[in-house]
Order: sequence, then structure tokens, then C-alpha cells
Amino acid sequence: MNHLNIVNFVGLQNFIMMKKRIFLSVLLILLSLPFVMAQGPEVVIPVPAEVSVNKGTYRFRKNPKIRMVEVAEDSIPSESYRLEIHRRKGITITFSDSAGRYYALQTLNQMSADGAIRELQCCEIYDCPRFPYRGLHFDVSRHFRSVDFLKKQMDAMAMFKMNRMHIHLTDAAGWRMQIDAYPRLTQFAAWRPQHTWKEWWAGDRHYADEGAPDSYGGYYTKDELRDLVSYARARHIEIIPEIEMPSHSEEVLAAYPELGCSGEAYKDSDFCVGNEEVFRFLETVLDEVMEVFPSEYIHIGGDEAGKQHWKTCPKCQQRMQEEGLKDVDELQSYMIKRIARYVESKGRKVIGWDEILDGGLAEGAAVMSWRGTEGGIAAMEMGHDVVMSPGRYCYLDHAQDAPFKEPESIGGYLPLDSVYVYEPVEASMPADRIHHLKGVQANLWSEYIVTDAHAEYMYWPRAIAIAETAWSLPENKDLKGFRQRVLRMLERLRADGYSTFDLQNEYGERREALAVAEHLAKGCKVIYGKPVQQWYPASGETTFTDGIMGGWTYSDGKWQGFLSDIDVTIDLGSVKPVQYVGGTFMQLKGPGVFMPRQIEILVSEDGVDYETIALIENDVPTSAEELTFRSFDTSCDIRARYVRYHAFRSIMRGFLFLDEIVVK
Repeated sequence: MNHLNIVNFVGLQNFIMMKKRIFLSVLLILLSLPFVMAQGPEVVIPVPAEVSVNKGTYRFRKNPKIRMVEVAEDSIPSESYRLEIHRRKGITITFSDSAGRYYALQTLNQMSADGAIRELQCCEIYDCPRFPYRGLHFDVSRHFRSVDFLKKQMDAMAMFKMNRMHIHLTDAAGWRMQIDAYPRLTQFAAWRPQHTWKEWWAGDRHYADEGAPDSYGGYYTKDELRDLVSYARARHIEIIPEIEMPSHSEEVLAAYPELGCSGEAYKDSDFCVGNEEVFRFLETVLDEVMEVFPSEYIHIGGDEAGKQHWKTCPKCQQRMQEEGLKDVDELQSYMIKRIARYVESKGRKVIGWDEILDGGLAEGAAVMSWRGTEGGIAAMEMGHDVVMSPGRYCYLDHAQDAPFKEPESIGGYLPLDSVYVYEPVEASMPADRIHHLKGVQANLWSEYIVTDAHAEYMYWPRAIAIAETAWSLPENKDLKGFRQRVLRMLERLRADGYSTFDLQNEYGERREALAVAEHLAKGCKVIYGKPVQQWYPASGETTFTDGIMGGWTYSDGKWQGFLSDIDVTIDLGSVKPVQYVGGTFMQLKGPGVFMPRQIEILVSEDGVDYETIALIENDVPTSAEELTFRSFDTSCDIRARYVRYHAFRSIMRGFLFLDEIVVK
């Protein structure tokens, strides 16, 4: 089923030499006009590389003049095209490969609104992708998605010139691909008693037989996947399958417990690397995967391995001794390298999450960097190809608007604007290694995304921002113009049956974070009694007195995080009258962010003798799952130079996050 109809054009014309002149200013002027008689390139997403707007318009008739010209790649690179719209000559598309031709049609399709707009602005467009890898990730393990759903998303991906669909086929929550040699992967490990991941995770995390009453799950047959591959190929999309290893493998080890260190079902999450049968299993599975998927890369996961059982497992310890491995990180590296060699022997390459760097990276392996960009940069410096997917910008499972009005998500706050401003090329990247940066990918993990409609809502429009970042030159990007183009495009997506976020009525950032707070302690020195957690330093020692309040998420660089008590003292510089002291904390149970159990506020005139002026107990239950903000404050009438603010860590032993200590 084609959810976004492609306008089919045919014809022929001689190649016209390319003019490389950028008219971005003209494009922006057109965007600012309230009404444009003829639609032109100002509506196109991703924004093209070069645009020249000419006088006049071309009007479609029943049989429009369309000419197709194929040339050598030394004239126009792969995936690139030239689109010319003339008043009298009609439309000419010049390309060097089928992908370039296809993307030219997508541009024409957008300009004509799938043929609904018959009058087009005369123009010349030369367009080419910035990166060869422009990806979108689908987690079908936590909640299974139908083949029709994946095809529908491919249609939207193709319109925005995205060309990689990464399918997360296996994880603890369910195995999703038919494997002939190991039938229990789909007869048992693909099913669970609970419908939602949350219910399953909160329960005993067991699995169910296929056909059991009320069981939830599903899997793709090989024929279904071959059909999906064919559908993708027609849209110039390559499907990258992911088979998780060594961890996130609870479902495999429940079905085949002999592959775990304990040999018992429901005891292990990591494969036993000391067991040769594990490698026979993985090689057999990968053989069947590669028979179905012709992709250049096979994703092998590699993330978040606990490795605890390896430290005491006799087989793993024997493997480490035989191979001269000093720790379990090197044991994981042994596994990844061995699997990489096997995949390469079949003419393919492996790609994995940035944890595959731990203990040494396999030769020829590519890295998908999700824990920030540091892992990706390290891999580039080592000469490995990299796809950037940092969680701060590319994880679409975070809420895209004020959490109080959004459907359930893992938490956090990642609006469209924050996705769009991400720049993959960083100043710290060595110039002679930039060619190893292959592209960008957005990820949607579906622990809390139960329905297809909810998943679409989370993808669109943020995936469109990733599409433009991956395709368009940074100097051609413009946030204001992009939002206007997206608003128009969302109307079309909704008309085509997609569930999308309502960008027109976006609430936006937490109101407290939009203005600088003026108070007595602003700019004052802060003395720390406990260390800041290294991942959440915010602005360092100025965080609590910089006047900047935190937004909807602890990862916005405004909240400072601690895995201990918070015990800080503010020096006001001199003895001053103080009438108020307070600070705001957040709680989000999912990632382990909790309120302090108690706050003690103390003051002193000399920095030696302190008086407690408030003890404030927490009244937010640790069981509360929704994002919650609470101010722990006190009114007073005292004089002080030093204000000590002591937040006692929750009994849940999670994170504490504080944005500012306000003194008035």
C-alpha cells in the first residue's frame, strides 16, 4: 500500500550544464510571504543544496512536459539530481542513478503537493545529500509493529529522502524474526503474558507459548521480511537488521538456557562467551538474517552488557585465560571481534552501539554513537566509520512538548527545535577523519510507546528534522523557515492518515526556564561539600547561582545532578538581610530521579557558627511515576552572609537534580 503517492513522470531532454549559485535569501523571502501564487522550492524538505528562482510559472496540464536525462556520475554524484522548471520547456530532471531520479521526483511531489497544485514557480534546483546515511530506528521488540506499519513509515521516510531503516528485531521483551534452526525463538521467546512492556517489566518477565490465551507478541516470517526488503528497495531504503549481543538477550536465554552462564532459564541476560555453542547459535542466526537482508551492515547491538556472571563463570574465565584477556571488557571485545570476522567472511560489515569500543574495537566495525558523541569521535580517530545518534538530540522517545500535556514517554524533553539544531560535525573532529562520519540516525525506543498511532506521533515531525540535518548543508538550514515548511507538511501527513504531533499548538519550554532569575545569591560563590555527578555538571560551580532555572528535563544542561546528598554553601559576600531561601527539585521515577527525603537550610554570619532555620520533609511519594517539580523553600527574617543548603538523598538511592538556589 502506497500511503504517499509518487507522481510518475516520463520524458527526455539533453543535459543542461549546472549553475552553482545559491539563492537562499530568495527562498527566505518567499517563505515570509503570506500567499504565493505559484508554489516553488520554498516548501521543499530537506532544503535543497542550491536553488535559483526564475521569472514565470509552469502550469501542469493533463500530460505535463517531463524530460528525464541520465548522465555519468562524474557529472552528478550518486543520489543527486538537477530539477529545472521552465515556463515553455516544462520540467527536466537530470540524474546519474535511480536514487537521484527518485529524489528529484520527491522534490517535485512536494512542490506540487502530490499533484494537487498545478502551477509551479519556474526555478532550477541542484541537490545532493550531505551524508550517505540518513536513518530512522524502529524498536519492534518492546512492542511489535506490523509490516504495514513499517511500510507506511517508509513512505514518509522516502518523501524526506531518508535511506536507512534500522529495525531492532531482538531484545529481552521479544524476539521478532523467524529463525528456522531455532524455532523456540518465535514459538516461545516472541510472546509474553502481558500486553505492555511496563506490565511485563514490573512482573516476573516470563514468556509464553505461541497461541497461549491472552499472550501478546508476534514475529515476522522470512517471506514477510523479504517483502519488506523489496518494498524498501523500491524507495531506495536499506533495512539494517539488529540482533542484540551479548546482552539484552533474556528472551533467547529463556528459550535456550544452555547459552547462558548459569544454564538456567530466567537467570541470565548476557550470552556465555566461554561457551562455543553460543558462537554456533549466533553464526547460524546471522546466516539466516543475511539470507533475508542484503544490507551492507548487520547491527549486533553490544550495548549495556552487565558482564557480572562472566566474572565467576568457569567457561568465561577459562576463555579469558586462554585468550590472554585481562578483564570482562576485553572478553566482550573478543566476542564482538569474532562475530565481526564471521560477518566479514560473508561479505558484510558489523555496526554496533558505542559500547563495542570497550576492550578494543573490531577491525572494520562501524560505531553508532548514542552515549553522546565522544565514542563516535574516538572511533573516527581510529579510522572507523561512524553514525551519530546522540541521545540528547536524536532519541525520540523523550517528550516533544511540556510533559504534563503529552502522552506517556520515558521522560525528558526533546522538542523539534532541539532536534533541528544538532550539528553532527564538531570542531574537535580531526579534519582528515571527517570522511568517516557517515551520517545521522534518530531512535525511538518503545518501552512506553504501545500503539502504532503513538509511535507515529513521536516520529513526526522530529524525524523530519533529522532528515534535513542529514541531507542539507548546515549553511542552508534555518529554524524559522523549517518550522513553516514543517507546519505545511504536517497537514499533508495527517491528510494521508498519519498521527502527528500538533506543532501549531506547541506549549514549549517550562515557563520558569525562560527568564533569568534575579536574587541576592545571583553570581555569588558556591562551596561544594559533595561531588557533582560527572555526567550532569551543568555550568559547574556557577550552576546554583547563575539565575538560570531548569527546564522540563534534567539533561538540558541547567540541572546539576548528584548521586549523593547535595551539601552546598553560598557566600553572599557580606552580611545581608535574608527573607527567603529555596530550591526546586524534580522527580521522574523511570530513569531513577527522585526528590530529596529532607532539606535542611542553615545560615551563618561568620561561616563558623550555623543556625538551622528550616527542616523540610518531602511529601512526593517515591512511587509517583509522573514528572514532578517541587520547591523546598522557607520564608524567614534573618541576617546572614553564608547560606547552607543540604538536601538528603532519597532512600531510593537515585539521582538528585537541583537547578538554582534562590535567596531573597
